[in-house]
Amino acid sequence: MGSLRRLLPSMLSSAIRNPTSRSLPSPLPSLRPAFLHSVQQNQNVVESICNSVRASCNWDSLTKKFGSVGLTDSLVRGILLELREPPEAKRALGFFHWSAQRVINTVHGVHSYCIMVHILVGARLVTDARALLESVLKRSRAADHDSRFEVVDSLLDSYRVTVSNPLVFNLLVQGYAKLRMLEIGFEVCCYLEDRGFSLTLISYNTLLHFVLKSHEIELLWKVYERMISRRIYPDEAGIRAMIHGLCKEGKLQEMIGMLDKIHGKRSAACSPLVIVSTGLVLRILEEEEGGRIEVAMGLLRLMLQKNMITDTVAFSLIVHAKVKLGDLSSANEVYEEMLKRGFDANSFCYTSFVEGYCHSGRVEDANNLLREMKSTGLKPYSQTFDHIILGCAKTGRVEESLEYCSEMMSMGHLPTLSVFNEMLAKVMEQPVHTNQANEILTSMMDKGFFPNEITYSRLMAAYAKDGKVEEVAKLYYEMEYRAISPGELGFASIISSLCDCGKVEEAGRVLKVMKDRGVRPVKDVYEALIHGHLDKGNEEIAARLRREMVLYD
Repeated sequence: MGSLRRLLPSMLSSAIRNPTSRSLPSPLPSLRPAFLHSVQQNQNVVESICNSVRASCNWDSLTKKFGSVGLTDSLVRGILLELREPPEAKRALGFFHWSAQRVINTVHGVHSYCIMVHILVGARLVTDARALLESVLKRSRAADHDSRFEVVDSLLDSYRVTVSNPLVFNLLVQGYAKLRMLEIGFEVCCYLEDRGFSLTLISYNTLLHFVLKSHEIELLWKVYERMISRRIYPDEAGIRAMIHGLCKEGKLQEMIGMLDKIHGKRSAACSPLVIVSTGLVLRILEEEEGGRIEVAMGLLRLMLQKNMITDTVAFSLIVHAKVKLGDLSSANEVYEEMLKRGFDANSFCYTSFVEGYCHSGRVEDANNLLREMKSTGLKPYSQTFDHIILGCAKTGRVEESLEYCSEMMSMGHLPTLSVFNEMLAKVMEQPVHTNQANEILTSMMDKGFFPNEITYSRLMAAYAKDGKVEEVAKLYYEMEYRAISPGELGFASIISSLCDCGKVEEAGRVLKVMKDRGVRPVKDVYEALIHGHLDKGNEEIAARLRREMVLYD
C-alpha cells in the first residue's frame, strides 16, 4: 500500500500535496477567482503548445509563438503528460529538448526527466530512454546521501500516470551499473524489489559484470546472493562472472579443493555452477559476525530445488551449519542420515566436527575424532590441523599443539599465521616449550612460511621469560635483517633482556630505535632500564629516565 499511495499523478498541485495547505481554512473568496484563472491559463498554455507540437510546427516558430511564456517545471510536466501516448513520444522528446534549450542554463527537474523516460520506454525508444537516464543519474551523482533515491522515487511516483512498464526500472539499474555507481545501483535494486518490482536476469548480469570489472568482490557476492534469494537463477554469463570473482580473490582452487574433500576425488559433478553455489553458502556460514546461518540454509534449499548443488555437498554444508550454530547433536543426526542414504564419510565433515569440539573445549573428543578419521583412510588437511592446534593450545596442551604442527608439516601442510601466533601466545605462558616452537618455526620458514612482528615478539617474550638473553638477541637481529620492525612487546623483550645481563648501553640504543620508529615505550621498559643503570651506579641516567617515564606515562 505504501508504494500505491506514492504513485499519484504528478500534475496534482503543490497546494494539494502540502499538508500545511490542507490544514488551512478555505481560501478567501477574493483569492478564488485569481487562483482559478491561473489554473485555466496554465491549461490553455499546455493545450496550445501541444497543438502546435502536433501540427509539426518547427521549433523556431514555437519559440516565436511562446517566447514570452514562462515554462516552469510543472508546466513542462503537464505538456509531457499530454503527449505521453506512444505515437507522440518523439514529439514529447523534441519538446523536452527544445524547452531545455530555449533559455540558457535551463535544467529540467528530475521529475520531468522521469516522465520523459517513462514515455520513451512506453514507445520502445529504449536508446533514447537510456541516454536520458544516464544524464539524470550523472546529475544525481553529486547529490547528498539523503537524496540518493530521488530518481527512483520520481520514477515510481510517475509510473502509473504514464502507464509505464517495469522495463524502465531495469534500465535504471543497468544505467547505475554502466556508470559504475555500483553501491547505489544495488541499493536501488533492493529498494525496487521490496516494492514489488522484479528485475530481470539481464539487469543482474549487468550489475555482476560491472561490479566484477570494478574489482568489488564483496559487492559481487551480495548481488549474487540477492539474485538467488529472489529466485532469479544464473545463466552461463552470471556463473562465469562469479568464477572470475573467485579467481580474483584467489579462492577458486580452495573451493575446488574443498569440493574434492567432500567427494573424496575430483568429480565431474563439481561443475562451475556447483562451485559457485557452494562458495556462496560457505561464505555466509564463515562470516565472522555469524547470525546468517538460517539465510544460508534458505539459499541451500532453493539451490537443491534447481539442482544447483549436489546432495553430498548439501548434506555436508548442513552438517557444517549445525556445527557453526553449536548444535553438535543435531549435526551428528544429519551426518548419520547422510551415511544411511549411502553417501560416504568425508574429511570436510570430520573437520567440521573437529572444529566444533575444539570450539566447545572438548579437545579429547576432537583428538579421538582425528584418530578415527585417519583410521578410515581420510586425510586431515590444513584446516583440520589448524582447529586441533588451536584447540590444544587454548586448553593449555601446548606440547600436543606443537606435535600437531610437526605432523602437519610432515604431510605437506603449514598452519596459518594467525593460528601459529595464537599458539605462541600460550608458549609465552609455558616457556619450557620455546625451543621446540622456535625449531618448528625454522622448519616452517624453510617451507615458505612468513612470520610477522607478532610471531617474533611472542617468541622473544617467551625466551625473555625463560632468561635466555642470547636467543632474544638473535631473534631481534633476525627481525632487523628481515626488515620486520618489532612492536611494543618485541622491543620490551629485547630491552629487558639486555638490561638483565648488564648491557644497558646497548639497551639504550634499542630504546632510541624504538622511539624513532614511533613505538611508545611502556612503563616496564623504563623500569628495566632504570634498574639496569642503578645496578651500574649510573644514578644520573636513571633519574633522567625516571623523568622521561613520567612524561610518557
